[in-house]
Amino acid sequence: MAQQVIPDLIISDVMMPKKDGYEVCRELKTDERTSHIPIVLLTAKADHDSRLAGLKMGADAYLSKPFDQEELFIRLEKLHQLRQQLQARYSSLEPLPKTQPLLQATVEDTFIQKLRSLIESKLDDSELSIEQVSKELFMSRKHLHRKVSALTGQSPSVFIRRIRLHKAKTLLEKGELNVTQIAYEVGFKNPSYFATAFKEEFAAAPRAFLKN
Repeated sequence: MAQQVIPDLIISDVMMPKKDGYEVCRELKTDERTSHIPIVLLTAKADHDSRLAGLKMGADAYLSKPFDQEELFIRLEKLHQLRQQLQARYSSLEPLPKTQPLLQATVEDTFIQKLRSLIESKLDDSELSIEQVSKELFMSRKHLHRKVSALTGQSPSVFIRRIRLHKAKTLLEKGELNVTQIAYEVGFKNPSYFATAFKEEFAAAPRAFLKN
């Protein structure tokens, strides 16, 4: 169900028939479609080794049963804050540092970098579609949408457009092409729409960044 629905959060017991919580956690955290989903494991085993086993499988939080409701809500709030940090990190479109202390940052850095590299390699393709991107990443359109939205707070189409616009800003600052040429270079069919989208993103017209 998690692989089909791509939920925002999973709270799972450890002791379950057929597949225990550790295995569920391991499978979801090693699957690129679901690796970003926060997982909270619940168990009656409160010993140190059990907690370590859960964390090694990639669990984001681990609570002993019977758990305190307030503690659970605090853990969920902390996970929400972490998600907001990740969204701010990935939506900024700044180069990704090689090391990050944020939970799951390494796995998701790899995905975001792969997505950005794919889009940047096809910037001049105005016909680039979400379906094409999904196919290149071996994901369904639904999985791509849920993952990109979770990591960036933006839909894939908005994220792709912003990558185009930030590349355009770089080209404008180089001053080697004019505004119309740059619009086509980054995949915009209509220079007028490019100018409008650019101003929405940077609060200034493209010519304001054009190097003289």
